[in-house]
Amino acid sequence: MKWIDFKTGFRDFWNEFKRVKFGLFGLILLFIFILVVLINSYIVPFPEASSRWRDITYWEDNPVSAPPVWVNWFSSTKRAPSLIIKEHVFSEEKMGKIKLSRAVFEYEYSYDLPPLDIIFHGYTKGSPVIMLSIERPDGHIVELIRRPISKSDGKRVRVSIGKDSRIESYNFGVKFENLESNRIEREMVKPTSVLFSEAKEGLLVRPSPLKGVYKLIIEIISPAENDVVEDIYFTFSGGVSGWLGTDSSKRDIWSGVVAGVKWALLIGLLTALTAVSIGVTYGVMSAYLGGWKDSLMQRVFELFLGVPLLPVLIVMSAIFKPTIWIMILMMSCFFWVGPVKTVRSMGLQIKEETYIEAAQAFGASSSRIIFKHMIPILIPYAFASMALYVPRAIVYEASISLLGLGDSTIVTWGQILHDALTGGAVLNGLWWWVIPPGLFIALMGMTFAFIGFAMDKILHPKLRTR
Repeated sequence: MKWIDFKTGFRDFWNEFKRVKFGLFGLILLFIFILVVLINSYIVPFPEASSRWRDITYWEDNPVSAPPVWVNWFSSTKRAPSLIIKEHVFSEEKMGKIKLSRAVFEYEYSYDLPPLDIIFHGYTKGSPVIMLSIERPDGHIVELIRRPISKSDGKRVRVSIGKDSRIESYNFGVKFENLESNRIEREMVKPTSVLFSEAKEGLLVRPSPLKGVYKLIIEIISPAENDVVEDIYFTFSGGVSGWLGTDSSKRDIWSGVVAGVKWALLIGLLTALTAVSIGVTYGVMSAYLGGWKDSLMQRVFELFLGVPLLPVLIVMSAIFKPTIWIMILMMSCFFWVGPVKTVRSMGLQIKEETYIEAAQAFGASSSRIIFKHMIPILIPYAFASMALYVPRAIVYEASISLLGLGDSTIVTWGQILHDALTGGAVLNGLWWWVIPPGLFIALMGMTFAFIGFAMDKILHPKLRTR
């Protein structure tokens, strides 16, 4: 086929495709999914989610099972969201050989419920001493943490105010409490609830939010000249987090769902391409060869057709614990039977065409006739079949992963649903852990179903009138 013929044929196809509205809608959704894959690292707060999904340390600053931030829009009680603050005012002075550095971070608190934790991060060299304190809007300054850092050539430091300042927060709170009427144990105190509440009686048991600008103050004492503390910032672990919340392992669900897009496309497209290619080739060969060869090939086809696919995939996955590539191969080994009957019937018609007889008369081999003259005519049908097989492959992979038999080294929507099932998301009302991956599976399936139905509507009438 010459380029000009291909260009003309594609233009005619596109003019017809544009008339099918649901086909255009499916094409737009496909473009959006591909765009999401390309800009993955720019639209998620955790760009390494795909490779570090099972790494607990990567998610340790997030809150546990926090709903999405937009839940605040529909709630009368506003929760502080998770965020990172890096901007600060820095000053430094020397007293002999000792260097004193000071950094001030500002945090505007305008919510009803405080953050769950505040974590300080920094990179240190040598053996500096770090002191953390907070200045409240009412003027009270609470010294929280004083920690000497063990000498090192360079390491990351992580300090949690919620865990390491319980005593200091309690001591600040009891100044305003009547301990005879409000008896509370130190272990029951939540430091952030005390620090972000009004300084009045009931601070420890019935805290009222104190809104305004808080200043987090870091003072660093460096005894030696080569002592360094740099790359400092605060992480606020809020009551709401991210566009789709977090799961029970603190993982950001939005990052996981976006990371699963590329795997869904890969699984669906690669399985459909492999299976349809095998099925079309098999059906054409069966039609052209005819006789006992056709009968034998049809018996093999019926044998595979009668195998219950999902139970077989479950058993094989339970025994072999396959990788995603082996799973794609297993699905392809059973999906190929789908187009065989239709392709064989089309092949029997094409076999009787004059140009096929002419090719036989010129001594063309069977393989040349099959691959050069018959299969190219069925390419439009193959593309339509591929589009319809993609959602099927995605749903099968999700079903296997939901049972805990998928490839746990990657992030797929089925894996997220499996974690939600084992983590009791439904029982605990964590709907944001279940609905997004399920919705994306439906959207991806709908995308290729719309495209496949549109191509089917355009191409099949032409093939039947051939």
